[in-house]
Amino acid sequence: MPGQDDRPGVRVRPATQDDLDAVADVERRARRGTDRDQLVLALTDPERVVVVATVDGVVVGWGKTHWWSYEDGPAPVGHYLGGVTVDPDFRRGGVGGTLTRARMDWVAGRAGFVCCVVNATNVASLALHEGLGFREVARAASFHTIRFTGGSGVLLRADLGAGRA
Repeated sequence: MPGQDDRPGVRVRPATQDDLDAVADVERRARRGTDRDQLVLALTDPERVVVVATVDGVVVGWGKTHWWSYEDGPAPVGHYLGGVTVDPDFRRGGVGGTLTRARMDWVAGRAGFVCCVVNATNVASLALHEGLGFREVARAASFHTIRFTGGSGVLLRADLGAGRA
C-alpha cells in the first residue's frame, strides 16, 4: 500500500494518529463529521485499516474498513469497506477510487472477498464499486448497524481471488 499511486500525484498510505487533525479538516471541508474516538479505535484494531490519500504531502481524503463478526440477513461475516471522504476540491479526480483499491488490496491479503453497503441513491458510489468488480447482493433499509434514511441500502460484494474465504 505505501507508495500506491493510481492517479498521478495521489499517494495512499496507512493513517496514523498524526493524521487525525487532517482527517477532521477533510470532514469539515466536506461538511461531514466523524467520531474521533471511533477513528482512534479503528487505527489500533488489527482487523481494520484506515488509509489517507495525499497530494504533495497534504491529506485530501481518507477511508477505512470494518470487520463484522456476525451475519445480518444476507450480510455475511467479513471485511467491509467503510465510508470514504474526499476533500471537495479533489473530487471526481480518482481519489475515491484510489482509496477504495488500496482498502481492497489490504483486505485481499486477509480474505477472499470484501463487502460494502451504499445508499441506493448514491449513483456515483454504485458506479465506482461496480467498476471495481462489486456486484449487488441485496437491498434493505439496514445492514448491520448502518441504517438508510430516505431510501434503501445496497449490499455489494467483490470476490478478491486471494487470501482466505
